[in-house]
Amino acid sequence: MIVDEVTVKAGPRQWAGLAVLMLPVLLISIDNTVLSFALPEISRNLRPSAAGQLWIVDAYPLVLAGLLVAMGNLGDRFGRRRMLMIGTVGFGAVSALAAFAPSADLLIAARVLLGFFGAMLMPSTLSLLRNLFTDRRQRRLAIAIWAAGFSAGSAIGPVVGGVLLEHFWWGSVFLIAVPVLLPLLVLVPLLVPESSDPSPGPFDLVSILLSMAALTPIVYAIKSVATDGIGVLPIALVAIGLLSGVFFVRRLLAQPNPMLDMRLFRVPTFSGAVIVNLVSVFSLVGFLYFLTQHLQLVIGLSPLNAALVLIPGVVIIIVTGLLAVPLVRIVRPGFVMAAGLGLCFTAYAMTAIIGSSSTVTTLIVAFCLLGAGIGAAETLANDMVIASVPPEKAGAASGVSETAYELGAVLGTAVLGSILAAFYRSSIVIPNGVSAVDAQAARDTLGGAVEVSSALPGGVGEALLESARSAFDSGVTVTSWFAAAMMIVAITVTLLTLRKARG
Repeated sequence: MIVDEVTVKAGPRQWAGLAVLMLPVLLISIDNTVLSFALPEISRNLRPSAAGQLWIVDAYPLVLAGLLVAMGNLGDRFGRRRMLMIGTVGFGAVSALAAFAPSADLLIAARVLLGFFGAMLMPSTLSLLRNLFTDRRQRRLAIAIWAAGFSAGSAIGPVVGGVLLEHFWWGSVFLIAVPVLLPLLVLVPLLVPESSDPSPGPFDLVSILLSMAALTPIVYAIKSVATDGIGVLPIALVAIGLLSGVFFVRRLLAQPNPMLDMRLFRVPTFSGAVIVNLVSVFSLVGFLYFLTQHLQLVIGLSPLNAALVLIPGVVIIIVTGLLAVPLVRIVRPGFVMAAGLGLCFTAYAMTAIIGSSSTVTTLIVAFCLLGAGIGAAETLANDMVIASVPPEKAGAASGVSETAYELGAVLGTAVLGSILAAFYRSSIVIPNGVSAVDAQAARDTLGGAVEVSSALPGGVGEALLESARSAFDSGVTVTSWFAAAMMIVAITVTLLTLRKARG
């Protein structure tokens, strides 16, 4: 449903406001993936388990996904700009604490807090943007820039991490938040007007808890299967998550003015766009998770050189995101998004076919294909979600869009990372002469195997390293085929739900 509204052409002040609102967008999306390049160093210094390493990555987007709709609702109620400012202060302070975390557990705790304050930032940016640009064509361009920044930030994260790790310790990847957020505190009050919903939905604490109870057990179950196999615990956790999800939906449907209007999902265009958003980020984050480790720990590139490999794909994400805007004037957006997901399928299939013989050149090509698909698909998906609601509900709608984004980031690491970890653990062969403690560290992560092998006698260390790299690549092959199959399903859903949507 496209809602009629009074449109006023945006001027220089509004475009300057967009530039300022891009700062938290870039920061939040960079924070989703900046740890990709830091993981090898973190695994060597903090020695997390395989599950702990996945939680270091996933704790942040998981909390973010669980709280985005709630924070969007609070922004609608108390003021979106006010929530943005509170989130800015909290995010900057916790980022500084995370940089100096002395253990894996404390780093995970800091990532949880970053997710809490990050959830205040994201719904505010998109809903404030919706109120800055009331003209439909200008808003589509603004959202394209916003979405391109979101996608590019996720891809830039590893590049930033690579550059920093070339010169500083792993905690430096968190300190980038401070200089980025300081200008926000000064410029937002000058350029971005406050906005809120005159009749917001109720702040529903029970629904918030149910949403977290639906997400967290399922993600934990996926990680548990990766490390310990299928058992009673993961099955019980999945059951708890699904049951909580059912109660969550039923509770919202029963309310006259719910925190999140689930009836929107009855509109094929809305639900299809949300799915495309989720799958796009799933494919990007999952690909980056094993690509960055392969470049550093298998091929042996330095963090900086590995980061440079990603730059062509980052540029393509931005370019295709902007080109998608004029393209939908002549091609229906559903077909453009399906084609984008088709490129993601091609990238994963190419990675799976090439396998352990992957070179830097072939990985650049694969990431460029993936970036082209994500840039187009995610830009249009965000635009279609936001265009489906009136301005006063922009906070809740942006919360849905960004929840899909963050849930995609969580599942990209949890699902693909867990499949990779499971196959790695089952394939690695520990040579004779390795102690039980070192053997466990080598089985947990590839980074652990690299660290252990460097301290072993020449022949034993080389045998362990070769076995670990081979096991990792075999896991990448299986993981890539799984992701490629998911892309086929996503393309089918996109064509079914969005084929009639017009640009």
